[in-house]
Amino acid sequence: MSDAAQPTAAEVRAAAEAVKTALDRHLAAVERRSGEDDPAVYEAFNELATAAEAYDELLYDRYDEVTPFEIPGSDDALPPYTGPEEPSALSVLIRRDYAVAEPQRLMAQAQRVEAADYDEGADGEVSGTVHGALGILFGEFEPDEIASRHKEFGLEEGDSTLWVTAADEPADPGEWLEAPFEQTDPQRVVCRFDVSAVFDDDLDAEDSVDETEDVEDVEDVEDVDDDLDEDLDADLDEDEDLEPLDVEGRR
Repeated sequence: MSDAAQPTAAEVRAAAEAVKTALDRHLAAVERRSGEDDPAVYEAFNELATAAEAYDELLYDRYDEVTPFEIPGSDDALPPYTGPEEPSALSVLIRRDYAVAEPQRLMAQAQRVEAADYDEGADGEVSGTVHGALGILFGEFEPDEIASRHKEFGLEEGDSTLWVTAADEPADPGEWLEAPFEQTDPQRVVCRFDVSAVFDDDLDAEDSVDETEDVEDVEDVEDVDDDLDEDLDADLDEDEDLEPLDVEGRR
């Protein structure tokens, strides 16, 4: 980090004062708590966590030092539930991230769908671009099917999250379609499920093994990857070798 980008000593001092203030507010909220799920305690906790994290980052950037603070993870990410005890409606919010790992495979599979959907002589150039191929495949298959068959489509899974939120009554048709996640109330989340490679990385760090074995494993994986790449190239050269797609169950 360059000197110009480093925080000043005054900024680090101000961040430290913010932590002290947040500590006092958190203690006061705990002393006045009205119950186990007091929202004031939750708010004070978040303010303290944010202040501590900011101070830790500035301290490291300026002085190359760290604090002993450890901010709890996603287990405590949601505030106390304040929604209806007997919800009459619910919303399921899902986000799945993908990386386009094999663009050629993606476009080849889209071309198969396009060939089945369009009459001979129709415009078939849409599948010739990654953007167009994505539009075809996601328009043809349900999101759950794409999630289960993502490797066939040349996609690589990233993080995903699913939130189930409670409501007093169903939303009016069409009222939320322009901004589907904008008005989500965290205090009405009934349950939440997260999937992330970060969790796997944490487990790998805890289960450390002999370095020599690690090197051997990496070499083995690289050999396998090379073989897979060769197989994929052969598949793409011979389009008939691609696994056939079921395009009969279209939406």
